[in-house]
Amino acid sequence: MEATGSWSRSSKSWLALGLSGAFLLATVVSAPAQTAANQADQIKALQEQINKLQQAVSDLKAAQSAAPPAAAPAAAAPQTASAGTAGHGFLEKKPGDALTFFTPGGEITAYGYLDVSLDAATKGISGRSVPPNSPDTTGARPIGRLGYLFDESTNLSNFGVRGFQRLGDKPFNFVYQLETQIDIASNSGTAETNSNQSNVVKGGLTSRNSFIGLASGTWGAIKLGKTDAPYKTATARLNPFSGTLGDYQVIMGNTGGDNRVEFGTRLEHSIWYESPKIAGFSFNALYSPGQNRASDSDNIAAGSSDCAGGNIPGSGGGLPVACNDGSFSDAISANLAYENGPFYITAAYERHQKVNRASDISGSFADTTTPGSVGERLFSRDVADEDAVKIAVQYTLPTKTTVGGIFEDLHRYVPDDLSFQNERQRTGYWLTISQQITDDDSVHFGWGHANKTPGDPGQHNTSFNTPPGGTPGTDFTAGAGSDNSANMFTLLYRHQIAPGLTWYADGAMTVNAPFAHYDLGAGGRAVTVDCHDANGASGGTTSTPHCFAGGRLIGVSTGLGYRF
Repeated sequence: MEATGSWSRSSKSWLALGLSGAFLLATVVSAPAQTAANQADQIKALQEQINKLQQAVSDLKAAQSAAPPAAAPAAAAPQTASAGTAGHGFLEKKPGDALTFFTPGGEITAYGYLDVSLDAATKGISGRSVPPNSPDTTGARPIGRLGYLFDESTNLSNFGVRGFQRLGDKPFNFVYQLETQIDIASNSGTAETNSNQSNVVKGGLTSRNSFIGLASGTWGAIKLGKTDAPYKTATARLNPFSGTLGDYQVIMGNTGGDNRVEFGTRLEHSIWYESPKIAGFSFNALYSPGQNRASDSDNIAAGSSDCAGGNIPGSGGGLPVACNDGSFSDAISANLAYENGPFYITAAYERHQKVNRASDISGSFADTTTPGSVGERLFSRDVADEDAVKIAVQYTLPTKTTVGGIFEDLHRYVPDDLSFQNERQRTGYWLTISQQITDDDSVHFGWGHANKTPGDPGQHNTSFNTPPGGTPGTDFTAGAGSDNSANMFTLLYRHQIAPGLTWYADGAMTVNAPFAHYDLGAGGRAVTVDCHDANGASGGTTSTPHCFAGGRLIGVSTGLGYRF
């Protein structure tokens, strides 16, 4: 319409100027003979008019050259299936290496990671035994294959799609992501080992980070669904060992020392905010409603398959069958980060409310049901909040050497009479050094340390003390003052074979103090190395595997990883 209006105005100006010139010329030609002086005056006036006409013509030509070309009539626009894709065909591939395709008013990207490794690992418990004075005499020594066991493991393999849709003239987009685990080396199904059970089909659609939300480059994004919590993602860049035997989650965020990482996890039914980066600063905050009808969190959350914290009711816990082995209610998680070139620093916090660990009491006291007994009184009270805070720093030197460290403080808010079995409260450290050798080769070293906790409920070969108020010979625990500290060392080499394809080799070792039972491979591997022997296989309350604390776990691994 703009171009059409310009041409209309130009035509009218040409017509007016032409009529004026013709009128002047006709006046001169048709006028009777006049004196030379009068004729000279008329010629001068006519010349001035001609000059004005010439200037007007020049101005009009300049204006026409600057005007946009005329728009084609709307009816002439081709009507195809690509209408609404900004000139692109439906699911036309976007230029570039990513698997991104155009959709009407948006884009969709397919992505994934495929990883399989060959491992050999030992639990390092062959020299352990249950002390003669322990009431738990059914597992005096570990049974089964106690040396190195060869295995093939799928490690954090996944597939997903993510995308966005424009919303007309709205200043934000609709965003979404659907992601699932891929089981390459084994069949998909519910998990069942000799120490735990789960109803979650991790190979099912959307078993991993999946959400919908609204996002803007100006004010950030609000999303709903399930995701790795900000407490976990804040320091993920300091974990080059992710998915390997030496994943830093063997120690970091792991309060009990087993393969469930309480403060490095994915939180279901959550709502969270992700800020844009402003002057190097960014902020993320998440809230997950517990959706639990029980006041002590011992029910499965509404809409979930497992107890919060992992496992089905009774798996890894005690009688009566319930969510009493780490199930929690509401959760909050947040982090603040600053990045400037090679420097990165972040602080993160997460809190789980009403964490139920009554199974620790049922494992320490034979009688937890008789009214008035110590076991019964403590069983109903071993429900308390737990939180974690950490600060991390990372810096990359001009030599392509990246160093990073984390300090973490884990806390469980139990009363003093329950501190004898509080193994969930401690501090820990992580140090990592990475060296880029060539464009395709890098080497990484990591060390994690867990300090002692105020107490310990005991794990089979460590349960030989009488707990406060307990009955000698019947009730047993590891108790306060137990040395359950641990160190984990890991070394990793990576070589990029081609873009997206990497070969790696790694080794890791966890050195547990006599009362500690930290593992190898925690945090996402299909095959992990823990403290349990081969006794029993159901994974529930009737299983009888024994956890032999104090082991020195060692593993080596090599594998291929492909990211697209």
